[in-house]
Amino acid sequence: MYKFLHTRVRVSDLDRSINWYMENLAFVVKSRSDKSPAGNHVCHLELPGNKHTLELTWSADFELKVQEDLLHFAIGVPDLFVFCDELEKKGLEIWPGNWREKIPQGKKMAFITDPDGYEVELLERK
Repeated sequence: MYKFLHTRVRVSDLDRSINWYMENLAFVVKSRSDKSPAGNHVCHLELPGNKHTLELTWSADFELKVQEDLLHFAIGVPDLFVFCDELEKKGLEIWPGNWREKIPQGKKMAFITDPDGYEVELLERK
């Protein structure tokens, strides 16, 4: 059986990205290396209870340019309104700006953006 193990994204500041994902989305560090075989600094983050990891990669010789709307991650949360209220208290912008008015009877979803411009979709999953 094949298994989906991790997704790698390049970041411009490894420590800043690690802290952002830990503080805002409850990720924890699974492993970290300052020297991969290719010379990158690598950190695998995981959400407790999940096996798939998010691999954050940084190297001094790589200039990061995240294209708008290129990709996004989706995170399931038990109560979208409560979760987003907590994020807004931390100063994060939830978008689209009127997401609360758009979703009361449908699929509850909203977005935030990480420090490098990657989109994170938040989906309510009871």
